[in-house]
Amino acid sequence: MEVSLLLKIVGVGMIVAVAHQILCKAGRDEQATMVSLAGMVIVLLMLMDEIADLFSTIRSLFGI
Repeated sequence: MEVSLLLKIVGVGMIVAVAHQILCKAGRDEQATMVSLAGMVIVLLMLMDEIADLFSTIRSLFGI
């Protein structure tokens, strides 16, 4: 895993955490939940290539 990918994930996490806290303090809990969910989706999309590489490595390791 590259360091730049890790830093991008940390950046998204920090932005989502700040937005979540601000929205919770403003009394907009539903929107805070949606921001957290959107952050999770963004991170999963960023990790999609790494996950695909993991599955291909596992397939080649077990000869599937």
